Amino acid sequence: MTTVPEQYKDILNSKSVAHIATIGPKGEPQSTPVWFGWDGEHILFSLTKGRQKYHNLLRDPQIALSITDPQEIHRYLEIRGTVERIDEDPNLDFINSMANKYLGLEKYPWHQPGDERVIIVVKPEHTTHQG
Repeated sequence: MTTVPEQYKDILNSKSVAHIATIGPKGEPQSTPVWFGWDGEHILFSLTKGRQKYHNLLRDPQIALSITDPQEIHRYLEIRGTVERIDEDPNLDFINSMANKYLGLEKYPWHQPGDERVIIVVKPEHTTHQG
């Protein structure tokens, strides 16, 4: 198990987005920015079950995340790991908490009927950093 260096945990508590990279169906990388949370041990982010990222992670749970310090763009944290688990979010509690963090709203404003939300839980296994 890798722990995140103490001097970079501020990035995990910032409003930066995490650029997540997964492995696509043909072996190609797919990178997408996402809102994320940090519980002190895991990176958490929300997906809908219809997204390619979700299908990529079901097939291959390896993931990399890159997060830039919003105050100093040359300072960043990269985390590589494996999806530890995928939790259902039927009441939208997690995505609503992300809307609150990033937008100051109580409810996620872009929810569509029929969207099935899950919470991706990533355990850091390797970190690199700069700055």
